[in-house]
Amino acid sequence: MVPGGVVTLGVVALIYSGWLTLALPAINFLYYCALLGGMLLAWRFHSSRSFLSLLVILLAQQASALCSGGPHFIAAVHVISVLVPVNFVLIALMHERGFTLESIAPISLFLFIQTLTATVLLGSSGPRPSALVHAHHAPEPLSLPLYAWYIVAASAVFLIIRFILTRKPIDSALLWSLCATVLALRYQEIARTSALYWAAGAATVAISIVENSYLLAYHDELTALPSRRAFNDGIQRLKHPYSIAVVDIDHFKRFNDTYGHDTGDQVLRLVAANLARVTGGGRSYRCGGEEFNILFGGKTTGDVVDHLEQLRQKIETSEFRLRGDDRRQAPRGPERRGQRGRGRPRKADMIRQLAQENSGTTLSVTVSIGIATSNERSDFESVLKAADKALYRAKENGRNRVESAVPLQRTRRSKAAGIA
Repeated sequence: MVPGGVVTLGVVALIYSGWLTLALPAINFLYYCALLGGMLLAWRFHSSRSFLSLLVILLAQQASALCSGGPHFIAAVHVISVLVPVNFVLIALMHERGFTLESIAPISLFLFIQTLTATVLLGSSGPRPSALVHAHHAPEPLSLPLYAWYIVAASAVFLIIRFILTRKPIDSALLWSLCATVLALRYQEIARTSALYWAAGAATVAISIVENSYLLAYHDELTALPSRRAFNDGIQRLKHPYSIAVVDIDHFKRFNDTYGHDTGDQVLRLVAANLARVTGGGRSYRCGGEEFNILFGGKTTGDVVDHLEQLRQKIETSEFRLRGDDRRQAPRGPERRGQRGRGRPRKADMIRQLAQENSGTTLSVTVSIGIATSNERSDFESVLKAADKALYRAKENGRNRVESAVPLQRTRRSKAAGIA
């Protein structure tokens, strides 16, 4: 619903409330500002799908405006009402490959052929009786054919499903822009109303570019968790007491070296999916590689340790199936952490043994977690370091466990005693 639904439904409410007092030139100015501004943003952020969506809106608006009042006006509106949803579906199916000639040229050529074909067909057809009737009456909403509504409904359902699967702003924008475009075509003979709907459709796509840039800046693209930048913003709002949990995937590098980076990405997604559902009021972040942080505002270690233990168990019991083409025969390179315990049995061997026992289809994924809580004199960096030390202790004690830090005020005495 945000922001496309808010924009579109806001325009609908504005029109039906009778508060629309802007003159037509002012509304047209807003429309072209949204259109050109969106195209510039799409070019600057290398978003070919957004640019093509705005191009479709521009062509549809110009075609309907040029035919307005002519003998082929109704036919043109019917054709546009079919082509726009079809084009939006095709754009949604495109892979974003940046603002390049290879990504823009095919669909641009397709749009050109559409425009040329529609012009030829409309030019060869005779005047429509409905067009002549509308010429002698006050402007009123147009009636779109039933097949056009079927196509619009099917396209809307497709875009809804695609947004649920991808959670990308452009797919949401295409849905709401389609709604605004259909309303603009229906009210094409009411100039101010139609212009405002065209402006809403263009503004929705333009806003989605900004929304997508925000997501890329504050969310990790692979796991969809908030990223380090969001984590840095989150710590600015923390007030004592708060707790920080540091989560690390056990032997993650050996997953990559043994089974390939595609498998490593699947492991990251599996762990992130569980972290996103952490209980106890925590918010999870991916801060780099296989390392994740969880912030618990207003909570102490005692408040959250049970929730972290539940999280650890959920990840351990999550079934991870390995595709047959994702396995390597030999590992590469040393693991970044856990090199102190080389005399112990290597868990990578245990992982491979487990995979063989399950006919090469299932792997065990575990995490180690360190937790620390602030006190009145501690700063964030000291709490984070304490949580990181607890994480190392969890790894040294066998991994796949939750360890809490020694209270910060006792750190110096604990070191002297050889405990920390």
